[in-house]
Amino acid sequence: MKGIKITWLSVFVALSVIGAAIKIPAGIVTSVALDSFPALLASALLGGPAGAIVGGTGHLLSALLGGLPMGPFHLVVAIEMAILSYIFALFYRNGHRWIASILFVLGNSFAAPLPFLFIMGEAFYLALVPSLLVGSIFNVAIALILIPRLAKIIQPVKTSMENTK
Repeated sequence: MKGIKITWLSVFVALSVIGAAIKIPAGIVTSVALDSFPALLASALLGGPAGAIVGGTGHLLSALLGGLPMGPFHLVVAIEMAILSYIFALFYRNGHRWIASILFVLGNSFAAPLPFLFIMGEAFYLALVPSLLVGSIFNVAIALILIPRLAKIIQPVKTSMENTK
């Protein structure tokens, strides 16, 4: 089972790289992209730790493709994405899909950029929030559409692998 999980984890990280190439204009920062929906998929289908790995790695790859406009601060964002993905998994996997979605959107749009309010100022924060909000809504919507469809593919593979032990 571990091999299958690692394979799916790799697929979701690869999807993050592809999503990172799909940019949502953010004005000041160019790293707002469709890189978090694969983390939400991994969170819902593989669990919180897998989602956290995909969320953190996905952001770093997205930022790298965008030229690392915030430099080392992207490490902070990667940690935030990992935490948000893990929280999404906790709620989603316990049947609270809408709470998971709303918490992710609010956390990614308003809470995650809060450290930058103090580091880079109010103007940076206010310029970043609208694009993060739009990007978060798109990422969650894509994830909510794909999760049930991918569950039909991933669950039988996981079950068949468990039966061969």
